[in-house]
Amino acid sequence: MMKGAPPVGVLEQLEPGIRRILAPNPSPMTYWGTNTYVVGEGQVAVIDPGPDEPAHLQAILDGLLPGEEVSHILVTHAHLDHSPLARPLSEATGAPVLAYGDALAGRSEVMTDLVAGGLTSGGEGVDAGFRPDETLADGERIHGDGWQLDTIWTPGHFANHLCFAFADAVFTADHVMGWASSLVSPPDGDLTAFMASCRKLAARSDRIYYPGHGTPVADPAARITWLITHRLGRETQILDTLALGPGTVSSLTKAIYTDTPAALIPAARRNVFAHLIDLTTRGLTRAEPGLSEAADFSLT
Repeated sequence: MMKGAPPVGVLEQLEPGIRRILAPNPSPMTYWGTNTYVVGEGQVAVIDPGPDEPAHLQAILDGLLPGEEVSHILVTHAHLDHSPLARPLSEATGAPVLAYGDALAGRSEVMTDLVAGGLTSGGEGVDAGFRPDETLADGERIHGDGWQLDTIWTPGHFANHLCFAFADAVFTADHVMGWASSLVSPPDGDLTAFMASCRKLAARSDRIYYPGHGTPVADPAARITWLITHRLGRETQILDTLALGPGTVSSLTKAIYTDTPAALIPAARRNVFAHLIDLTTRGLTRAEPGLSEAADFSLT
């Protein structure tokens, strides 16, 4: 087991009203695995049931206290490590599945146009068949037995991404994590939306973040500041490189990611393209003959 990881399949108390159970899906993209959270006592909410793993489903059910029932199943976003177990858990408990929408909900016009032009997913594991029983809007309040959660729509990592606020604790899923920066890979990821969502969270005064992977984030303000600064730094690198002359996604990636292992270069290209979409949308760069992965980019 990864050092510091909690035991797999064990429902642990993190603070009053919040428990966590780790799914058995460690990987370079999921760290030690997906954190499934249980909120409340008696009639509880389950946040991000996780991957379609029967053992994890059984561990969630077995981990509940005698007489406890699941009243709500909340999904932060439609990636395969977060949403597929929602339907089996619903069938086992009778609880409805709530989310912002299906895997396409919230997608921007820019990303929709790129998909129409042939852009495909970068292979980050979209749960294309995900359908909630009930859709949630930004700023909606969900009431349970002695608990309430407020929705915060945070597109960027994924268009239908929601965070859930439990008083001054926020379940941030993959938007904010302590062990890594969030992946933003078009067309499912949208950097313009990601930065806006970061600033939306930065305007709050939360005590702690409970992410979808890894340990709790004890200093939310510092982590949000780091994420914003990190992205702005990458933006500056791209603009500085383009100041030397026009470039493509591939040439810019090669110039900027000089020490990156070959296996990670495809993800790096996606990241550069995410920035170029954002920069072009904001009028700081132009894409010829039009915005696409194959375009030639230059400063305006």
